[in-house]
Amino acid sequence: MTNLGLWNARAAGHDAEQVIDTLIKYSRFAVPHSLLVDVAETMSRYGRLRLEADPVHGLILVTTDTGVLEEVIRAKKIAPLLGVRIDKETIAVHPSQRGQIKQSLLRLGWPAEDFAGYVDGQAHDIALKEDGWKIRQYQEHAAEGFWHGGSGVVVLPCGAGKTIVGAAAMAHAKATTLILVTNTIAARQWRDELLKRTTLTEEEIGEYSGAKKEIRPVTIATYQVMTKKKNGVYAHLDLFDTHDWGLIIYDEVHLLPAPIFRFTADIQSRRRLGLTATLVREDGMEGEVFSLIGPKRFDVPWKEIESQGYIAPAECIEVRVNLTEAERLSYATAEPEERYRYCATTRTKRNVVEELVAHHAGEQVLVIGQYIDQLDDLSETLGVPLIKGDTPQKERERLFAAFRTGEITCLVVSKVANFSIDLPEATIAIQVSGAFGSRQEEAQRLGRILRPKSDGRTAKFYSVVSRDTIDQDFAQNRQRFLAEQGYSYRIIDADDVFQGKF
Repeated sequence: MTNLGLWNARAAGHDAEQVIDTLIKYSRFAVPHSLLVDVAETMSRYGRLRLEADPVHGLILVTTDTGVLEEVIRAKKIAPLLGVRIDKETIAVHPSQRGQIKQSLLRLGWPAEDFAGYVDGQAHDIALKEDGWKIRQYQEHAAEGFWHGGSGVVVLPCGAGKTIVGAAAMAHAKATTLILVTNTIAARQWRDELLKRTTLTEEEIGEYSGAKKEIRPVTIATYQVMTKKKNGVYAHLDLFDTHDWGLIIYDEVHLLPAPIFRFTADIQSRRRLGLTATLVREDGMEGEVFSLIGPKRFDVPWKEIESQGYIAPAECIEVRVNLTEAERLSYATAEPEERYRYCATTRTKRNVVEELVAHHAGEQVLVIGQYIDQLDDLSETLGVPLIKGDTPQKERERLFAAFRTGEITCLVVSKVANFSIDLPEATIAIQVSGAFGSRQEEAQRLGRILRPKSDGRTAKFYSVVSRDTIDQDFAQNRQRFLAEQGYSYRIIDADDVFQGKF
């Protein structure tokens, strides 16, 4: 439980009384009174400062607590952002500092509510086209929660239809829209979904990527091209402010690169929607998402969506393997920064993966890892294709398409498949290595197999972990977010796999 988590809850409409009642109800032991007081006081900090539009001064900071405003005025990093003192409760802020002051106030511990409003942007008619499908209730609530809040983040499990929430938000805005996505494959998946779910035509949707530079009423751009430098300058970031966008959508907002954060601070008058399965950021920049994109407007537990049948049930299994004597010696004498690679790429893992793939013959299996030499070896051993960073775009698309049709039943993939890849047929994921203790990556990898299955079968997510090493420590940290969502990990031994006892 963090300050930011409590402020997100407050922004989403929950009050301290609800949080305290829940803590008391579900805590195994008595909750310390000091903690309950701390929760109430922390949540009360949100909203004591408000940003509002003003016909004379443009933008003003208003408080319900003059003591808080006095503290803010005296803060060295905030004072330069402020203008004239209007009265005891109000001070002017230059409109260009709208994003910067929200960041600074959050760091000071006084998150401001932003009621300063938004420009409409260039009008463009967009509507949902519910032809043979119907928007789900939670998707509708998510879009409405965002629209009512003005800007912010919608958190939904992988496979729960975040793209449709984005489309519904576009239907609310009825304006030109810029959509930022992780890669070209994700851009084309968004285009296909928008063509299927809305009244938009192919001529109205442009792709702004390494391959194309189309600017249309709805433009889908990749983070990679937006953050590409030319002669030391981010040449494409002017796409944000040279067009009159009515809505900007940030897909997989937890991956937002730092240059886009900085530019987003300057476009606070545009409506901004962040979409993600988890607000966890391993770089500690959750606060930047909160202040610059907006607070969480809608969230729903993964297990709740699962109970409604919209994502597949999943079983998480940790398979523990032993290092050989030679590997253990190498691990013990390795430099600290090399230790994870040693234990994450043990040969025993390859044997376990072979056995698991054989056990699930006939099912759609993804083998996922971090280290390319390990993945090259697994691809060769299993006799299946590998998709990695240097795999050409057309080849990636061909292999993913073959996997979707069942022509290929097993794929080895690097971290390029962590995000925004729609593989609804995948039922088994085998994780052999990852980005250290990343909770966000764990959630995204499980998400690759959560699309509901036509036969209702349970998906299986295997993590192959080296016992008594830093690999095991990282695995425990990786599992924290999913444990909070109600998933439990069953731990088995490699021998159980070899003997078929799982």
